[in-house]
Amino acid sequence: MILSKKQIAFLRGKANTLKPIFQVGKDGVSENFIEGIDLALTSHELIKIAVLKTAPEELRTLSLDIIAPLKAYIVQIIGRTIVLYRPSKKRIIELP
Repeated sequence: MILSKKQIAFLRGKANTLKPIFQVGKDGVSENFIEGIDLALTSHELIKIAVLKTAPEELRTLSLDIIAPLKAYIVQIIGRTIVLYRPSKKRIIELP
């Protein structure tokens, strides 16, 4: 599944009111971090991750490291915040 521009715009609108529920700091991305994001995506489908200035990698590289094992989509990178989406089996968010 590939997200269309209309779907990405819809998800960006939904993400406006969300607060980041994870932070990436100087320790970077660990297996436990990925497992936590996996659980959050399963229950919420759409989440925000804050990346602190102390993060060891560039923002783009870091986001790709996060989504690769999760099979999630990057909806948006704005400032130092990454918005991720992954549909769950229960379909909480109905895409247009």
